[in-house]
Amino acid sequence: MEQNELKILAQNLANPQGEKGIEIGEMMNETNLGMTLESIKALSIEDGNHILEIGHGNGRHVENLLARAENLRYIGIDISETMHVEAEKNNTNFQDKAEFVLYEGEILPFEDKTFDKIFTVNTVYFWENPVNFLNGIYRILKDNGTFVLTFGQRNFMEKLPFTSYNFKLYNNDEMEQLISESHFKRMKISEKEEEIKSKTGEEFIKRKYTVLTINK
Repeated sequence: MEQNELKILAQNLANPQGEKGIEIGEMMNETNLGMTLESIKALSIEDGNHILEIGHGNGRHVENLLARAENLRYIGIDISETMHVEAEKNNTNFQDKAEFVLYEGEILPFEDKTFDKIFTVNTVYFWENPVNFLNGIYRILKDNGTFVLTFGQRNFMEKLPFTSYNFKLYNNDEMEQLISESHFKRMKISEKEEEIKSKTGEEFIKRKYTVLTINK
């Protein structure tokens, strides 16, 4: 891919917009599905849980989440108006259980101790003030709640040509340090590997990623 194409891809991975954003949203759902399902599994969802996802994309995975227990309430938030519209369209059958909220990306618009479970997949690279954002997640998570943060490891991500455009990458030690600077105190690290089609669509690659299960 040409440099300009890589830059457009990177921009749409961070904040999908318009027709190109819809296309990339579909691609992200496909390539990130393994990471998303592992993250949902790590949440250990129970009946009646109130669940928040930060960066829901096109929301095609929400049906899988809602099937994991009874009487769940799911809220997804995203900075992309395009993904907000797509997620609502893709989940019309779950309007009584799933809600999608458009937000500006810094302040989480919820009351203290609202959620039993919170998760996010492949968004940490774009957080402008990561410690502040983590503390915002801490604020809205219940005392006995679980937060799952999933990200591609630096040594894998830096090989991808588009990550040179405004991606902040982390290895496990760097992420542990970041978490330790927040209010969170306890975490479990699980490393994963999977083979996926690259986001440039040119090859299959082995992705190494980490699922962090974090508690107060």
